[in-house]
Amino acid sequence: MPADPSPAIAESIKRVSELGIMPVVELVNVRQAEPMFEALCAAGLPAAEVTLRTAAGLEAVRILAKAFPEGFIGAGTVRSRQDAAAVIDAGAQFVVSPGTDAEVVALCCQNDVLAMPGVCTPTEIQAALRAGAALLKFFPAEPLGGVSFLKALAGPFREVRFVPTGGINANNLADYLGLAQVAACGGSWMVAPGLLAEANFHRVQDLAAEAVAIVAGARQHV
Repeated sequence: MPADPSPAIAESIKRVSELGIMPVVELVNVRQAEPMFEALCAAGLPAAEVTLRTAAGLEAVRILAKAFPEGFIGAGTVRSRQDAAAVIDAGAQFVVSPGTDAEVVALCCQNDVLAMPGVCTPTEIQAALRAGAALLKFFPAEPLGGVSFLKALAGPFREVRFVPTGGINANNLADYLGLAQVAACGGSWMVAPGLLAEANFHRVQDLAAEAVAIVAGARQHV
């Protein structure tokens, strides 16, 4: 069974579920952070998972958390307790990992910060639940079998909710959101590195607005 989250973590899970789509951002330069987030907000998507894949990631989390106190800012690619401590100190409201590290989950729980550890097998799902996670990242979603794989997991893990990430785009987002066990999806197409490098924030806004509309349409049928 998923952990019984604290009120603060439960509120974060609610926000993730209400958003339905989480932009996964890889920033090369911290100067990209604020205009990128402004574009997302203008599209009705005031949230971002800023990955630690680049040197700019941690500082971008700090900048966004300070500049957008009403936004929902988290960190991704958090692979160690040290990384988790750093992003929590920077103001991250949620922490996403490619796999499950019990120390990361524990530290997040101690600080009332939502942890979304990555899982891709039934054994890993059980390990993440034992660690105390209440919402799981299903990664990499498409290479593992996507919607059909998640449907297969619904039997033994019908009470578990997932955030599929990896290979999700505007063409298959609604398919994932049609599954009851999917709280939201992670995706990078609306904040692709090329768009950010070109400072094409109008396109970011357009793609994010399209994603918001897809979520709204998909939720009408669930």
